[in-house]
Amino acid sequence: MTSFALVGFGFRARTLLRVAAGLPGLTCVGAVVRSPRELPVPAFASLAEVAADFVVTAVPRAANPAVIEEAVARGLPVLAETPPAPDVAGLRALWAAAGDSVQVAEQYLLMPAHAARLAAVRSGIIGTPTQVQVSSTQQYHAVSLMRGFLGAGFGPATVRASRTTAPLVDPLDRGGWTGQAEPVAATTTIATIDFGDGKSGLYDFTDNQTRNQLRFRRLLVRGTHGELRDDEIVHLAGPEAIAVSPIRRRQSGHDLDLNGFDTETFTLGRDVLHRNPFPGRRWNDDEIATATILTRMADWVRGAGPAPYPLAEAAQDQLIALAIERAADRDETVTTTGEAWG
Repeated sequence: MTSFALVGFGFRARTLLRVAAGLPGLTCVGAVVRSPRELPVPAFASLAEVAADFVVTAVPRAANPAVIEEAVARGLPVLAETPPAPDVAGLRALWAAAGDSVQVAEQYLLMPAHAARLAAVRSGIIGTPTQVQVSSTQQYHAVSLMRGFLGAGFGPATVRASRTTAPLVDPLDRGGWTGQAEPVAATTTIATIDFGDGKSGLYDFTDNQTRNQLRFRRLLVRGTHGELRDDEIVHLAGPEAIAVSPIRRRQSGHDLDLNGFDTETFTLGRDVLHRNPFPGRRWNDDEIATATILTRMADWVRGAGPAPYPLAEAAQDQLIALAIERAADRDETVTTTGEAWG
């Protein structure tokens, strides 16, 4: 049995606890909280009271670095919620203090649909990927998708960005249906990122787009021999032959399929790109991704698997995300520099 403790107990911590409860071999021993309150797990006043195989930080971004550093100083491996630090100075200080002792719960590349798309791209069907366009999620999450699909490393990146504001109805947020019927001002940030070596990204995000279902989520991966657009791939099938191949999601529970509602597989023709590693749980895509990173963290601390998402990768994601915000705020081109974690 591998044990972990939560630090903080907000929205994300509740999700982590709910998912962990469905994972055999993993148990939450409690949560470190600043003020006494009724929790579904034992409460600790400080990290000094924690005895666990690792800790998961789920605190506001401004508080995250100090919590991570204290845990590392106490010899506790850390799975940190995103982002690991709120600014560049914080990223540098955190890397100097914690380094390879920290993993980050960056889950987007582990979501079933993205994992299937990544497998398709890595199969070589579109050749060498050269550009990724993301319009679905914000900041470091979007950068993680770009870097993951491109295989972009830690070199300098040049960012140009702009913002516009327009009215938009916002019917859903983290709490569910808002009851809102009238448009409110929503800001869209559009940025281009030049990763070097012919690799680039396009970032397009509107306020609350992650949850606002009035905006499509879009992912485009362009390669030397074709491109992936969401769940469809155009590619060379042979000499003088261009084909369009769909990625199919097998979702049980529809119509007369009585197996219950669940994600089963993603396929491309005869090839299985992704198989749900947690069948029967009836989890949504975010829960599947969260379960995957918790499982991989447990394997890593036992020495039974590779690092799930090292701090170096998450720090680079956040570095570029901060450059996007700065470029948009100041209407200037921003180029990141090589950092110690690269």
